[in-house]
Amino acid sequence: MDYQEYLKRKQEGVLLVKDQTSNKADGLILEVRAGAGGDESTLFAHDLAEMYQRYAARRGWKFLSVDDLVFEIHGDGAYEDLRWETGVHRIQRVPVTEKQGRIHTSTASVAILPLRQSTEIKLNPADLEITFSRSGGAGGQNVNKVETAVRVLHKPSGLVVRSTSERSQARNKDKAMAILESKLVAQQEEAEAKTVSRERRNQIGTGDRSEKIRTYNLVQDRVTDHRIKQSWHNLEQIFLGELDPIISALREATDGRVETVDKTE
Repeated sequence: MDYQEYLKRKQEGVLLVKDQTSNKADGLILEVRAGAGGDESTLFAHDLAEMYQRYAARRGWKFLSVDDLVFEIHGDGAYEDLRWETGVHRIQRVPVTEKQGRIHTSTASVAILPLRQSTEIKLNPADLEITFSRSGGAGGQNVNKVETAVRVLHKPSGLVVRSTSERSQARNKDKAMAILESKLVAQQEEAEAKTVSRERRNQIGTGDRSEKIRTYNLVQDRVTDHRIKQSWHNLEQIFLGELDPIISALREATDGRVETVDKTE
C-alpha cells in the first residue's frame, strides 16, 4: 500500500495495523521528554523510559541508549506494538515532597520513530551543522577522552539529534543521521496527514504528539487510555513492564476501525 492509499484509507476512517511504515521499519527510536509539572514531569519521563525498557526485556528486544531518554529498540514486532505510544502521557500522584496530600498532575511526551530500511529524504550537507564532543561518563576510566559524541543540527527544520552511545565517532554520526532522517520523514507524514484530514486529528493514528493519550492515576491505581476509553488497574505491575493488556487492546481497537479520544477526562 503506497502512502497516497494510506492517506485515503485514513481519511475514510480506516487504518490498518500493518501499514507501509510497519513493513519498512527496521527497529525504532523511542524518545521521552518531560512536559508540564516541573521536577515531577522529569521523574515521570524517567519512569516511562524504565517501563518501556522492562517491557522490551520481557519481549526479548534489544534496548540501547542513544542519548538522555532517547533509545533504540530492535525486535520482532517492536514498532507495531509501540507505535501507538506516541503522544502526551499524564500522571496524577501525590509527590513525596507534598506535605498536605495534594494530587499533582504532570506530563511527559513519547515519540516513536521507525528506523526505516530506506528513506526518500535527501539531506543537503549545507543544511547540516555537525559538531563533536566528548561523551559524558561517571568519571575516571568511564569518561571518554576522545570526541566521539555527535550532535547534528538540521538548520531548515531546527531539529537537533545527538548520539553518544557508540565508541566510534563515525558510528555515532551514522546513528545520528539515521535518526534525523526518521524524524524528518515523521514530520513530513504528520504534516501531510493533518492537511488531508484535519477533522480526524483526535483519532488514533494521526501522530499528533500534542494529544493527551493516557493518564496514570496512582491514587486510584488506574491507567486509562483515552483513545479507546478503557482502563486497567495494578499500576505497579504496569510500570514494571506488563504492558501486554494495553498493547493488545490498542491493536484490537485499530484493527480495521478508528476510535475517538475521550475528551471528558
